[in-house]
Amino acid sequence: MIVYGVALLSFCMLIGTYAGNLLGNLLGVNANVGGVGISMVLLILLSNMSNKKLHLNAMSESGIYFWSAMYIPIVVAMAAKQNVIAAVSSGWLAVIAGVLAVAVSFAVIPLISRFEVGDEADHEVR
Repeated sequence: MIVYGVALLSFCMLIGTYAGNLLGNLLGVNANVGGVGISMVLLILLSNMSNKKLHLNAMSESGIYFWSAMYIPIVVAMAAKQNVIAAVSSGWLAVIAGVLAVAVSFAVIPLISRFEVGDEADHEVR
């Protein structure tokens, strides 16, 4: 059931937010420091533990896997939006550096794909 995935996601987010705020206070910063990262790691650990120790049925596991898979892209998209807003408001140098980093990343993809290890039969055109 998808509800278990949402419950696990919200539990991890609450724990991560609390831990990030606590870490920020310990460091003397009035902000959440690493709360999203803590919750992501916790979600990965708990979702991988679910199929080994909790003995959930297939429907419950699929809900947990669905929300585990959805969480990371949503957080990355939110962070990317904040980074773009900060870059645009900071000046052109930050925007140019961001565009160059993306261009280099796209250019490196063919090089990285050459190092793929796998069965050669999978790559043949039939």
